[in-house]
Amino acid sequence: MVTRVFRVRRWAPAGVLASLAYWVHQRRAALAELRGPDGQHPVDRSLLELKMVQVVFRHGARSPLKPLPVEEQAEWNPQLLEVPPHTRFDYTVTDLAGGPKPPSPFDSQYRGTVLKGGMFAGQLTSVGMRQMFALGERLRKNYVEDIPFLSPTFNPREIFVRSTNMHRNLESTRCLLAGLFQCQKEGPVVIHTDEARSEVLYPNYQSCWSLRERTRGRRQAASLQPGISEDLEKVKEGMGIADGDGVDFFMLFDNMAAEQVHGLLSCPALRRSARIIEQRAVDTALYMQSGDSHRESLQMAVGPFLHLLERNLLTAVDPTTPPGSHRKLYLYAAHDVTLLPLLLALGIFDHKWPPFAADVTMELYRHRESQEWFVQLYYHGEEQVPRGCPDQLCPLDKFLNTLSVYTLSPEKYHTLCSQARVTELGE
Repeated sequence: MVTRVFRVRRWAPAGVLASLAYWVHQRRAALAELRGPDGQHPVDRSLLELKMVQVVFRHGARSPLKPLPVEEQAEWNPQLLEVPPHTRFDYTVTDLAGGPKPPSPFDSQYRGTVLKGGMFAGQLTSVGMRQMFALGERLRKNYVEDIPFLSPTFNPREIFVRSTNMHRNLESTRCLLAGLFQCQKEGPVVIHTDEARSEVLYPNYQSCWSLRERTRGRRQAASLQPGISEDLEKVKEGMGIADGDGVDFFMLFDNMAAEQVHGLLSCPALRRSARIIEQRAVDTALYMQSGDSHRESLQMAVGPFLHLLERNLLTAVDPTTPPGSHRKLYLYAAHDVTLLPLLLALGIFDHKWPPFAADVTMELYRHRESQEWFVQLYYHGEEQVPRGCPDQLCPLDKFLNTLSVYTLSPEKYHTLCSQARVTELGE
């Protein structure tokens, strides 16, 4: 992984950088008195004040995106789509500027794939809705009950909600909000989304030419790696899948994970190979992100989204930011293909595929006496130590340094995406 010393970054707004530099200079003397012999200083957590929370989450359990070419297939009955009454919560979807909801090309594609039993591909199920409601309840306990940070009812002045423009993500967000606020609101619930061609909440292979070409080459190379190729051949042979059917470990894992969480039964060989399928899916994903251009691959996959998260942090700590101009809570409904590179960039990937309803939560604190800023990171509700940080409570400058390795401004992202390049396979 790439590391570098924190420094003034050319990509940040000048006013924000000046404010941060002034803040660091003013607090240095006060902090020196608190530091121990090792240069670190113990932090009295009782003096920390929570200022902002950002939550990035994967949608809840869904049907597979594409069925496997096997005779024994699970029955995806539309009864699995019944909405639990306690998850109902009215909402409106707009584009990022507050205009009409953009069309969703992905949903149109999913409706073109009908699974055995009658469901469409990629549909959020009752199981997924309950998972997201449970995540909302956990957030409520953390930020409404244990700490009186958020209002007990939905307040649009406190919260910004953004989702990818896919029905399962919008509905997952609804269920999370229902659990977080127990279906109570003080104003309209608005979920913001973007057009597919400019979305940054997932690696945008459709719009980023360079990312698409790079990923295609690395994916093809991964399938030929010793171990991965042999295991894939064994699993496919055990399931009766022909070599030319275009099945890889991603497709196998997608079906397996969807069936497991719903307790559905299909091909026995799929269940018997569950452990190796997940491991090889992870190995393939890691191989696709490795190589000499590892940093650039992660940048193009998740860099624009990291820029967005970073911008929220910088705005919150900037003393010139007008009161009330930023939100207490930012919610981002994303995907497993978002979380995996995000976890890699933060240095907290656990070598397991991000499951349905997984979340990365980023808390921003300010010390009441020293005025020092800290970030606390969680994955699945468990405390994490990001790369470059001394412990779970990470000084803001160190955390920003970690982000800056992979963050991309919109301008730099578009430049990289449009660059023609020779792939690593020599194509």
